[in-house]
Amino acid sequence: MRERLAFWVGWRFYMARQSNRFISFISFASTAGIALGVAVLITVLSAMNGFEKELEQRLLGIVPHGELTGVNEPLHDWPQIAEDAKKIPGIVASAPFVRIQGLIQKPGGFQGLTVIGITPALEAKVSTIDDFMPDTAWQALASKENSIVLGKGLADTLGLSLGSTLSLYTPNLTSQSTGRGLGSAKSHQFKVAGIFELGGELDLTTAYISLDYGAELLGLGDGVSGIRIKVDDVFAAPQLIRTLGYSQSQYMYLSDWTRTQGHNYQDIQLVRAVMYLVLALVIAVACFNIVSTLVMAVRDKQSEIAILLTMGMAKSTIMGIFVVQGALNGLLGCLIGAVLGSTLALNLSAIASGIEQLFGVQLLSADVYFIDFLPSQLHLVDVALVVSLALVMSLLATLYPAWKASRIHPAQALAGR
Repeated sequence: MRERLAFWVGWRFYMARQSNRFISFISFASTAGIALGVAVLITVLSAMNGFEKELEQRLLGIVPHGELTGVNEPLHDWPQIAEDAKKIPGIVASAPFVRIQGLIQKPGGFQGLTVIGITPALEAKVSTIDDFMPDTAWQALASKENSIVLGKGLADTLGLSLGSTLSLYTPNLTSQSTGRGLGSAKSHQFKVAGIFELGGELDLTTAYISLDYGAELLGLGDGVSGIRIKVDDVFAAPQLIRTLGYSQSQYMYLSDWTRTQGHNYQDIQLVRAVMYLVLALVIAVACFNIVSTLVMAVRDKQSEIAILLTMGMAKSTIMGIFVVQGALNGLLGCLIGAVLGSTLALNLSAIASGIEQLFGVQLLSADVYFIDFLPSQLHLVDVALVVSLALVMSLLATLYPAWKASRIHPAQALAGR
């Protein structure tokens, strides 16, 4: 009965706050602050979830989870390494590759390019690159011809299209080893057989050719530069790669995604933590406005409180009245913020794209970030966590004013009326 009475009177006091315009303004400010903090926090967390999803599905789908690369010589017994990999729990698949580092000429100078030689049938087991290129381009990589598949960003920069010719300059290792023509380079001609589109840095720095043709260019014979490894748990990749590498007799470089792309994951987690802290403080500041609102409401309602106490209302019920009044502010702000934040999060990519088109700017550059668009993924757990945090803060903000209301002396309050 007391709880119902406290809620009913608290609701009446909440609706009656309109009689004092200043209190109404402070109450509106607190509600708007909570709503804005909740909305922005949900949106930011959704953006971080989107970046993490793109990192895992897009970037780590292309970038190998781990690599074993020969140190002084190519890997000739890579089939045996692949067999050894199958015996280690946690390793899903493996595939050989040939890596060629070179330079390509572009308007204004030269640019480095990593050309990866792959076997499509095996590469499909460790990478999802085939999902981002046409079937014709993927099939062209199975031949021994000088076909090359470029990223869309690089093709646009160089003005290349299907059928165009690309020149790749690599060091002339033979002339360097004999001491003649030091610094000379060899030119390799490739025919553009396809274009893949990831929407990020890899579009500008990576290209694919046939494994057999790449091995022929490097004179590897039946050897390869290294072997790529895919694992079922990306966070277990460092340990699994070490386990496989230490079991081999040949000297190898061991590498995993945490060395090449780990900074991206760490940056995402750092930004998530910092933004969560900052926006939680924004919500806390908004909740302090609830304290101001209730303190002024208590001073405005001293006579009513005194009458209720005189009629025998318990002090706990008086506290409950103002807790309800403050909680309604927090609840309204949370509801508005949750709806607004969820709407923004679900449409964040489209909104960012619209801003880019409207103002002619690029929010995320492929030269800097691993993707060139703003992703978003809304998690209901994040919404529930943010709303719960805001509600708890708003409830805590009501305790002191509610306690002060229960400490009012009826005689003094009525005498000063």
